[in-house]
Amino acid sequence: MRRSGLRGMKTAVAAAVAVAMTIPLTACGGQEQATVDENGKPIVRIMVRRNVTDNPIEDMGYDAELEAACDCTIEWSEVDDNSWGQQKAPRMAAGEFPDIGLTLYDYTDISRFYSEFLDLAPYLDQMPNVKKFFEDRPVALKMAQDGDKIYNIPSDRGKGYRVSATHMFINKTWLDNLGLEVPTTWDELEDVLEAFKTEDPNGNGEADEVPMNIRSLGFGLWSALVLLNSTGIATSFMGASASGQGFYVEDGKVKSYYTSENLKDVMTFLHELVEKGLIPKDSLTRDASQYDAQTIGDGETATTGVSIGWSTNSEYGQLADQYITLPPLKQDASMPDSEVKWDYSADATEFAYSVTVSPDVPNLDAVLKVIDAMYGERLSVEGYFGSIPAVVSDDGDHQYTINPDVAYAEYTDTRAVALQDRFGGYIPDDVTMINDTNAEYVTASDEACREALANVDPTGDVIPIYVRPDSSDMETLQNNNTSIGNYANNMIAQWFQNGGIDEQWDEYVAKLNTPSLGLQDNIDIWQKYYDEAVK
Repeated sequence: MRRSGLRGMKTAVAAAVAVAMTIPLTACGGQEQATVDENGKPIVRIMVRRNVTDNPIEDMGYDAELEAACDCTIEWSEVDDNSWGQQKAPRMAAGEFPDIGLTLYDYTDISRFYSEFLDLAPYLDQMPNVKKFFEDRPVALKMAQDGDKIYNIPSDRGKGYRVSATHMFINKTWLDNLGLEVPTTWDELEDVLEAFKTEDPNGNGEADEVPMNIRSLGFGLWSALVLLNSTGIATSFMGASASGQGFYVEDGKVKSYYTSENLKDVMTFLHELVEKGLIPKDSLTRDASQYDAQTIGDGETATTGVSIGWSTNSEYGQLADQYITLPPLKQDASMPDSEVKWDYSADATEFAYSVTVSPDVPNLDAVLKVIDAMYGERLSVEGYFGSIPAVVSDDGDHQYTINPDVAYAEYTDTRAVALQDRFGGYIPDDVTMINDTNAEYVTASDEACREALANVDPTGDVIPIYVRPDSSDMETLQNNNTSIGNYANNMIAQWFQNGGIDEQWDEYVAKLNTPSLGLQDNIDIWQKYYDEAVK
């Protein structure tokens, strides 16, 4: 690992001073690590999880500006997602924690190893940028707080990502070709899908159209179970949310999607589409490449009519112009507009758990300076999008322009030249980003959902992202969820492919309510923490 802060000439005097000032720090495995560099500057070690690690942070201007802000030397170590998934548990068990961790740990990890994380609450006055962030973003503060302590500072990538993570799309070109209107109910959608199947909407003379494509039937990103929102209850399918475990709120009471009549209605509708050949029957067993082959295809001829994803661009590539977001559907025409909802995942999309600090850092003052610098406007922009001026220009008056020839040379986003969503930082609402195509596409995709999203009570319809059980209760939840999921998800897959939900529903609900599966225990746990956080 090279030390990027050793810039310029090193004199014998500076080296001698450094030797005198260096206090050995014993690392895991018995190796000693210096706490200051040859120039006597404090060393801060940062470990970050990244999507792409072939462009070292040490080579970015971001690193140099952080070092200047703390008057320290930063030593970076980078790990990709797959490697970190294998390394995290052994490293934590061995007590190997970096001075600063970026997007390495969530609150489940922290709750198991409290003694390995520094409570940052007493140091907020030394981090005015972080303090301002919490004042501006109350949700972020609630995410950070563990009682009166703060072990993990969230990041905020800005208003461009204050969106639902899930959207339904429909091929508007196909609708126009067939003289059809955008559907507004489940029945109208079914009629449109039947036309997509039988009337050659892509005009190539082949029966190659897939009327509706789905990825999954779980409580997660881009799931067809997002249609639960059409029935009047809300989802929040992103991250380790309570919704992602199958729980929602109605009239202040925590309930389970698994046993709701709403789920029964959704599964009845989806199976009907499968039975008519409007959704591929093998949807739950295909891999991502098979799905992409039908949505992105050859980039010239569209073969998918409706699907569910992040944005039109990410879902359809060069075919994106043919698609629009399908406004959230009503279950039936008699349903009032005010009852239609949509996936409320904006908090999880905008914020992420990010910065942790080891309690044993030898240079705490320098560490606090580094973190505070990260949460300043300029370095937040650089951390997320790329260094100034190499990748991003500072236009003045809180406006920045991304150079697409540099930022998007390899990817449709900036992960090769920046930390992107693995950064620590805060991009305020008065910042304007030009050429942030990812935000532009997803914001455009989100517009059609805004009316339905306004019908969601963020603390009355979903369990907020900042509601967190303690480690003991989390372990109970996880164990019970395994038993519940093994049974319920298998039944859902059967109903999707083969039907039979009407005949089997009562037995299924009774089975889920048996004490041995722990569904009621999980509801009681979430109710306890929901009441504490919200009421």
